[in-house]
Amino acid sequence: MSSNKLGQENELDSIITNLDEISSELNYRKAQQALRNLVRNLDLTVEEQTGLELEVDRLTAMLDKLEQSVVQIAAFGMVGRGKSSLLNALLGREIFQAGPLHGVTQTITTANWQLTPEKLGNTQQQVQRLTLSSVVGKGEIQLIDTPGIDEVNGETREALARELAKQVDLILFVIAGDLTKVEYNALSQLREAGKPILLVFNKIDQYPEADRQAIYQKICDERVKQLLSPEEIIMVAASPIEVKGVRGKDGKVKIQRCSGKPQIESLKLKILELLHREGKSLVALNTMLYADEINEQILERKLEIRSETADKLIQKGATIKAIAVAVNPVTAIDLFTGAAIDVAIIIALSRLYGITMTQSAAISLLKKIALSMGGITASELLATLGLSSLKGILGLAVPVTGGISLAPYLSIAIAQGGVAGVSAYAIGQVTKTYLANGASWGPEGPKAVVQNILDSLDEESILNRIKAELKAKLGQKG
Repeated sequence: MSSNKLGQENELDSIITNLDEISSELNYRKAQQALRNLVRNLDLTVEEQTGLELEVDRLTAMLDKLEQSVVQIAAFGMVGRGKSSLLNALLGREIFQAGPLHGVTQTITTANWQLTPEKLGNTQQQVQRLTLSSVVGKGEIQLIDTPGIDEVNGETREALARELAKQVDLILFVIAGDLTKVEYNALSQLREAGKPILLVFNKIDQYPEADRQAIYQKICDERVKQLLSPEEIIMVAASPIEVKGVRGKDGKVKIQRCSGKPQIESLKLKILELLHREGKSLVALNTMLYADEINEQILERKLEIRSETADKLIQKGATIKAIAVAVNPVTAIDLFTGAAIDVAIIIALSRLYGITMTQSAAISLLKKIALSMGGITASELLATLGLSSLKGILGLAVPVTGGISLAPYLSIAIAQGGVAGVSAYAIGQVTKTYLANGASWGPEGPKAVVQNILDSLDEESILNRIKAELKAKLGQKG
C-alpha cells in the first residue's frame, strides 16, 4: 500500500473519530439540558413533595452526575469471589476492606479518594462507593462494592440487582470458577437492564493453565452464550498467592505464601477501551434512562395527590351548588347560581393543575362539557325549571299554612339540590380529566371522554351522599 493511500486512510479514520467525539459531546450536552429542565420544572407543592424526598434527591443526584461527568463502575458477585480485592487491584491501593462496611478516607498524592457506605435505593442494603476526583480536567470515576449476592435472600437480591443496574454505567460481575445457579440468575437479571457488563473470572492463579482454559471455554460456550460475548469475559488474578521458599537461620528452607503482583492488565485495558469509546454516551444514556424512571414515579405521585385534592374540591363544590340551588326559591337565581359555581369549580381545578384559565375560558369549557353531558344537564334543567316553581309556591305558603308546607318544601329542595350537586360533581370530574391530560381531550374528543366518565360515576351513591349533607344543612336551617 502506498504511503499516500495509507495517509488518506489515517486521515479518514481521524475524521470519523472526531465526528464520533463531537456527536457524543452533543448528546451529552443535550442530556444535561434535558435533565436541568426536568429538575427545574418539577413544580411540586409542599404536600406533593412529602413522600417523594428520595425520588427528588435521586433526580438531583442524576443531574449532579452529568454535571460532574461521573462514570460509575460497580462490582457484583458472591462472597469470596474477590470483588474488593479486584477493586483494590484496579486502584493500586488497599481501599476497600472486607468485613462490616464502614467509611474510610485516605489522601493519596495524585488524587483524593473517599470511601463511604450508603443504602442502595429501597433495598435496605449497603454498598461502598469510592469516588476518584480527576486531577486533570473535569470528571470523576466512582467504584462501587456491593454485598455478596449470597448474603441476601432471593427477593432482596433481585431488588439489589435492579437498583444497581439502573444507576451504574458499567458492571463488573466477579466469579472465581464455573458459574453457580445463583450467579447465573443474578447475571441474567443484570443483563436485562441493557448495561455493559464484563464477566471477570478472578483467581485464575489457583487453577493450572489447562483447567482455567477449560473453565473459560465452558463459560463462553455453555454458561453465558446467550448473555455475553467472549470479548466480555476477562480472566484476572486480583490478589494472586505466590509460594516462596525462604531459608531460615537454621539453614532450613521454609515455604511462605505471600501476595503477588495483580494480573489485571487485560481488565484495565478493556475498561479504558469502553470508557474511551463510549464513556460519555454511556453516562448520558444511563443517566437519562434512570432519571426518566424516577420522573415517572414523581409524576405518578404528583397526579395521585392532585387527583385526591381535586376530588375533595369537586365534592365541596358539588355540595355548595346543591345547597345554593336548594335554598333559592327563584328559578333564574337557581340557574345563574349553579352556573357560577360550576365556573368557580373549573377555575379552582385549573389552578390546582397549574393551567392558567380565565373566567371566559372557563365558561367556554363549561359550555362544551354541558353540550357533551346531555342527560345530567337536561335532568338538572328540568329539575330547576319544574321543581323551582313548585318550591317557590310552597315556600310562599309556609307562613300561611303555619309551617305545614315546610316538609314538602324541604323534600323538593333536597331533590332539586341533589340533581344540581350530581351535575356539578360530573362537570368537576370531566374538568379534572381534561386538565390532568394537559388541557386536552386526547384523540377520542370531548364527547367520548365525557361519556366514559359518566359511565364510571355511581350517580346514585353521589346523589345519596349529597342528599344526606343537604338534609343536615337544611334541617339546621329550618
